[in-house]
Amino acid sequence: MAGSAEERAAAADRVEAAVAARLAPTPEFLARLGRARERLLTAVREAASLRESPLVRAVIAGSAARETFLSDRLDVDLFLLFPPDLSDERLREEGLALAGAVLENPIRRYAEHPYLRGTFDGFAVDAVPGFAVTDPARPRSPVDRTPFHQEYLARRETPALVAEVRLGKQFLRGLGVYGSEARTEGFSGYLLELLVVRFGSFRGLLRAARDWSIPVRLEAAGREPPRLPAEVALVLADPVDPNRNVASALSRRNLAALVLAARAYLEAPDGSWFELRPPAPMPRSEARARLADRGSHVTVVALPRPPLVDDTLYPQLRKAERAIAEELGRSGFQVLASASAADAASLVVLVELAFAHRAAVRLRPGPPAGLDRAGDFLVHWPADHADVLQGPYLRADGSLAVETRQHGREAETFLKERLPALSLGRDLTAGGEGRVHDLAGAEETPALAEALTGLLGKRLPWPPTPR
Repeated sequence: MAGSAEERAAAADRVEAAVAARLAPTPEFLARLGRARERLLTAVREAASLRESPLVRAVIAGSAARETFLSDRLDVDLFLLFPPDLSDERLREEGLALAGAVLENPIRRYAEHPYLRGTFDGFAVDAVPGFAVTDPARPRSPVDRTPFHQEYLARRETPALVAEVRLGKQFLRGLGVYGSEARTEGFSGYLLELLVVRFGSFRGLLRAARDWSIPVRLEAAGREPPRLPAEVALVLADPVDPNRNVASALSRRNLAALVLAARAYLEAPDGSWFELRPPAPMPRSEARARLADRGSHVTVVALPRPPLVDDTLYPQLRKAERAIAEELGRSGFQVLASASAADAASLVVLVELAFAHRAAVRLRPGPPAGLDRAGDFLVHWPADHADVLQGPYLRADGSLAVETRQHGREAETFLKERLPALSLGRDLTAGGEGRVHDLAGAEETPALAEALTGLLGKRLPWPPTPR
């Protein structure tokens, strides 16, 4: 948008005030939620007393406790904390039994360990067992730091900052980068709240982010958490455990989306940035039309879905995607891109190739003539070898080479042979169950449609340009 910095800031004020008002829960709703929180804690204490449970304390944490939730994503997070010397087996047994005593319609779910999801006073509740540790830098389970996170943010978040956090969450949702689960690899709610507190407001975060260069290190030199992976996107030490990077789940792609969007929004503030724009699954017919226009080819690998939760499944699925694409690339196929997706029953890996076939001739480079292993190369590839089409011969640089016949030229034929030998992930086995097809022969499933969108429907998650 045109205009001075003051005009853009005034426009952003109007946009954000309108969105904040829309996102804000009513006083009546907050009062009902507050009463439900109190009754839930009371019910837990009474149930623990009846069971003579070793419960140390129950804590409600997260967005439902700090009121930073978005109304359509409200879950009450109840943490049932037990003595640190309790065994893992007893923790699960006592935690699930206690949660089951207070929740309606409880269903067992799994993350790092089992928890129960149910309802209480009409609110969805996740009841998660953990340990009542005294040092958050020495947790026994991943959830043990959460009460300390709650205490840290509750002391710092004013009502004004709570409204800014909601703005940030909705903005990130519009970009499709909100959520730290393995499927999304985005911003966790805790990370966003720390960033808003650090930079003073939603817009303060955007002003900082528009100039970031990835990887971003918000910690002073020498204060970063140890053992950072090479592909780290953002480094922000957990204030309750300096050895932990709060942003470890965030991908570089999703951080880059925030960096670009921050600049674009600040230049042209508009309410459409806060609207959800989920990508539409791409039907196979549309994908085939796009491939015809691109002149490329897609190979489809379908696998049965193992009984894993998403946070365990998706890292393995991405490993399978890399393994399949790299095997095709190493073997002479020209790989353009890859994508993967999962639905309730199946997994799909797609690889887009420049051509459906690899070359009929394969160049096999050998060692320089003066090395001892030159003799081994000549023994292995004699001129009368059934697959040798030309050579052995010397190249301009003095090294040996031979050109051989390429078998399995069709991508699907080649991959069917190689798939059982690939390392796809601990719980993903191709064996006889993996199915390899071209796109025309693949079964049309929700996973296929989602993966096709990721492969052939790539775009920046920007709102439509105003007419």
